[in-house]
Amino acid sequence: MSGGMLHPSYLALGVAAMCAATSVTIAATRPVPAHVLVSRVVPPVTKLPHQDEAASAAYTIKRVLPIKGAMHMGEFHWDEAGAPSTGRVIVTVDLAAQVISIFRDGYEIGTAAVLYGADAKPTPTGVYPITQKDATHVSNIYDAPMPYMLRLTNDGISIHASEVRDGYMTHGCIGVPTAFAKKLFEAVKLGDTVIVTRGEKLDVGKPVTAA
Repeated sequence: MSGGMLHPSYLALGVAAMCAATSVTIAATRPVPAHVLVSRVVPPVTKLPHQDEAASAAYTIKRVLPIKGAMHMGEFHWDEAGAPSTGRVIVTVDLAAQVISIFRDGYEIGTAAVLYGADAKPTPTGVYPITQKDATHVSNIYDAPMPYMLRLTNDGISIHASEVRDGYMTHGCIGVPTAFAKKLFEAVKLGDTVIVTRGEKLDVGKPVTAA
């Protein structure tokens, strides 16, 4: 995508559907829309086993980073000032906007433009726990380095460092800038929730019930 990605002062929640053959095309061929919403979508899924009603209902987005203008491929922001040093961490990925965010205790501390899977190998949507961390991982399928890998699925979908540029794509993983990947890797732990969806909105201050 040659255009930027807006980072408004609201987040997104909504219905998640598994990617199909008719999913969005790769960055090199996708038409540039007049406006691209940066949003984080939360699908109405069953809570993970470790989640109870109180924890789920209590997680509320309290702050997003004050990013002005468009965010371009390869760009990221990280600012923990004013955020709690401890607290539950969730990560959100919006495939429509090509944006990832990390929240600690409801405060956004980092966000970046991302790559995702093309039509042949789409990135699946859903709510996932991080099941493995490996800073020096190498794919046993593609024999390719996947630095700062955070595994989401048993079939290899993960978040990892990539060269995030216009026209690039992944084999289904979520590729993030290397410097951001390192910070993200250090900020999350096994079991933290990653929500991967496509863009409907929810105002800041409302609970993330799928988190």
